Amino acid sequence: MTENPLIGTWRLVRWLVVTESGEEVYPLGADASGFISYAPDGFVFVHIMAAKRAFYAEDDPLSGTAQEDSAAVKSYVSYAGPYEFQGDRVIHRVTQSSFPNWVGSDQVRKVRLEGDSLELSAEGAYFQGLIAATTSVWRRAGRG
Repeated sequence: MTENPLIGTWRLVRWLVVTESGEEVYPLGADASGFISYAPDGFVFVHIMAAKRAFYAEDDPLSGTAQEDSAAVKSYVSYAGPYEFQGDRVIHRVTQSSFPNWVGSDQVRKVRLEGDSLELSAEGAYFQGLIAATTSVWRRAGRG
């Protein structure tokens, strides 16, 4: 059995989208933060958020106004589910997601590993009504 080099937790370095016109966009800002964790049991967990997210007026996560909820949703992306590592690509089989349309989908990413750096990329992604290429760069997370 081949060892899976993805196993572990990775910290987001950058998440970049390039539109068909060549415009480079950071969907949650250049200072977005996040983690992706590949568990040995075959599950992946992804969390990415914008920096300086707006707080709700009430300290109750289900009490937000429509405006607060919209700001929260548009500043955070998360999903989870089983994954399959295939060497040069990984398939995330989404079972939970902050974006409901991804539930039940396969999110396929090209994989590039170099030392403690992981790059995941995909072409043909939708971004603000445009077809785009997306790249996320991660660094293996240490404790502390």
